[in-house]
Amino acid sequence: MVAPVLWALLTEQFVVALILFAIAGFSDGLDGFLAKHYHWESRLGSILDPLADKLLLVVSFAALAWLTLLPMWLLWLVLARDLMIIVGAVAYHYRVGSYKLLPLWSSKISTVLQIALVLLVILQQQWLPQLQSVVTIGIWLVMASVLNSGTEYIVVWGLRTWQQLKNQ
Repeated sequence: MVAPVLWALLTEQFVVALILFAIAGFSDGLDGFLAKHYHWESRLGSILDPLADKLLLVVSFAALAWLTLLPMWLLWLVLARDLMIIVGAVAYHYRVGSYKLLPLWSSKISTVLQIALVLLVILQQQWLPQLQSVVTIGIWLVMASVLNSGTEYIVVWGLRTWQQLKNQ
């Protein structure tokens, strides 16, 4: 759904973008439910699923920033946090060993706020221009959550790395 959502946003077809975003969210939830319910979980799935989710969010943020509906600095902040997590995970893997991908609660909250912001911007553009103050609040909430989550990842995984290396 990444490419169709990107196309819909860049062509300012916000109703189509909203429908595609909803389909992507529903199918992701259904996929997760089925995987857990029928024990179809795999290491590859545990990596690809959050990457696909993150790609959809980043592409949505990039399109909305390109259209100047979100500030470019917010896109760069989201990208910097995600890159920091990826680089940290790879470094941990090669320095310490394998690990289970377990997102922190602050990360889940940040993701929910990012999704809500994308949806708010789409709704504002299509039907509710009076939501600008809510969108502005959403921008600041996303900024705070991204900074909090990024800091928590550094602290939590930094301590885990230190403990593992100390115990070796």
